[in-house]
Amino acid sequence: MINHHPDENLLAEYSSGSLAWALSLSVCAHIQLCPHCRQKVSALNKIGGVILNTSAAETCAPNSFENLMQRIHQKTTTEKAAVEKTEGEQATKIAAAEGLNNAYSHDPLLNRLPKIIEKLLPINGKLKWQRVSSALKTARLTAGQNEYEVAFQRISSGGKIVEHDHRGLEITLVLQGSFSDEQGIYSRGDFLVRTPGEIHRPTATLNQDCLCLSVVAAPVKVTGFIGHFINPFLSIKPA
Repeated sequence: MINHHPDENLLAEYSSGSLAWALSLSVCAHIQLCPHCRQKVSALNKIGGVILNTSAAETCAPNSFENLMQRIHQKTTTEKAAVEKTEGEQATKIAAAEGLNNAYSHDPLLNRLPKIIEKLLPINGKLKWQRVSSALKTARLTAGQNEYEVAFQRISSGGKIVEHDHRGLEITLVLQGSFSDEQGIYSRGDFLVRTPGEIHRPTATLNQDCLCLSVVAAPVKVTGFIGHFINPFLSIKPA
C-alpha cells in the first residue's frame, strides 16, 4: 500500500505543465504506480479544461480558420513521407523496447518499473553503477535537463546509508523493495520530499535490496565528523 504521495501543489503544477521536467518525471512515475494520485490528476486536468473553456478567447486573424482547414486537408508527398517515417520509428521503438526488456531481464530490481522510467534506461543494458559505500550504489540517468540530478539509488538488503542532511530539494520515489528511517517505513510507490534541515539515515529492509529514483537539486551533506572530509567532494551532475 502506498502511504506517501506528492502534495496538492506538486500535483497541480504537474497537471498544469508548470513543474520542472525532472520533478515531473518523478511525479509521473508515482502516478503510474498510484491509482489514488491518478484520480487526483485526472480531476485537476478536468478543472483545467473547464478554465480554458471559460477563459476569454484571443482575437485571431480573419482568415486563420480557412488557412488551418487548408493545411489539414492538404495531402502532400511530404505528409505521406512523414507518416511512413513515423511508422518506421514506431517499429524501431517496439524493437528497442523488446531489446530493453531482454537487456535488463537479469536484474529483478529493474523489472516492473514505471514506463516513464523505463524510457531513461540505456538501450544497450549498461547502466553505469558507481559504488558510494558498502551499502549504496548509484547510477545517474539522462533526463534531458540541467537543473536536477536524476539517478537510481540502490541500497543492499539490510544496508545503512550514512546519516545526512540536504543542501537542496531531494525527491525519492521507491521503485522496488523498501527502506526505513527515523520517520517511517517506505515501500514501492512511496513518494518522499526532503528539504534542508531534514536529517535521516535510510536503512533497507533485510529481505531484499531497495531501488529508489532520486531527483536532487544539490548534493547531500553528510553529518558528523566524517562530513568535514567528505562534503567538499560531493557533487551532482544534472543531465
